[in-house]
Amino acid sequence: MLVGVTNYGNGGMSGGILLLWILFIYAVYVIPFYAIFTKAGRPGWAAFIPIYSTIVLLEVVGRPVWWIVLFLIPIVDIVIYIMVLHDLSLSFGHGAAFTLGLIFLNWIFAMILGFGSSSYHGSQGRSSAMTQAPPPPPPIPST
Repeated sequence: MLVGVTNYGNGGMSGGILLLWILFIYAVYVIPFYAIFTKAGRPGWAAFIPIYSTIVLLEVVGRPVWWIVLFLIPIVDIVIYIMVLHDLSLSFGHGAAFTLGLIFLNWIFAMILGFGSSSYHGSQGRSSAMTQAPPPPPPIPST
């Protein structure tokens, strides 16, 4: 008498489908950032390397690289990510409404940045202003 019949043959198949699904989601997220990095004059292949892509994103928006540590702190990482997305929006000449699009419909608005007519205007983060040289002093009048 067979009480329960188990089919263990599908495990590899469902695992393979899950892997394909994960790779698809990863590609959908990475492809727009490849184009964004290329527009910003950074290597596009950096989008495919997980931690390095975040470092390059921080460089594109003009934030210091040490901010990568802030992404490891719960709750703080959400605030930092929103700030980085806002700086990304400003770097491509868009405003707060586009930032909201990047927050809530990230893939669509990243595609607009990467493949649309938006052009990179330079980093808009606060650190880029801090790293610029101060203006020269005014000339001393001769007597």
